[in-house]
Amino acid sequence: MARVAHSNPLLAALTTAPSADAAKRLVRTLVERRLVACGTVLPGATSTYWWQGAVTEEEEVVVVLKTTAARWSALAAALSALHPYEVPELIALPVVGGYGPYLAWVRAETGVAGSGRARRQASAGKRKREE
Repeated sequence: MARVAHSNPLLAALTTAPSADAAKRLVRTLVERRLVACGTVLPGATSTYWWQGAVTEEEEVVVVLKTTAARWSALAAALSALHPYEVPELIALPVVGGYGPYLAWVRAETGVAGSGRARRQASAGKRKREE
């Protein structure tokens, strides 16, 4: 897959949540607000970190959010307001390449592509293929 140059780069953002249910609620809200095109919930993580002067270890759920640079500020603000943690993890990694139709779908679903028609065409490619 080739490197893709675009005026609105894509980001893969990472966060964690205390449970799968909390993660799913968070992702659904972010998708409904079109701040992310997709969120993937990965249960079974253990995080070890310093918190309030002590080393803490907690079971968590990792969430991978697919979005655009144009939506980053709004995503960060919403996640901060919605997240159950006092200081939620939220980091972004640049997407330097990918499958063109998928990248177009992310842009369309986060409102970057503009028209409803473009969004429908791009999202048609995301659905699972018929057997």
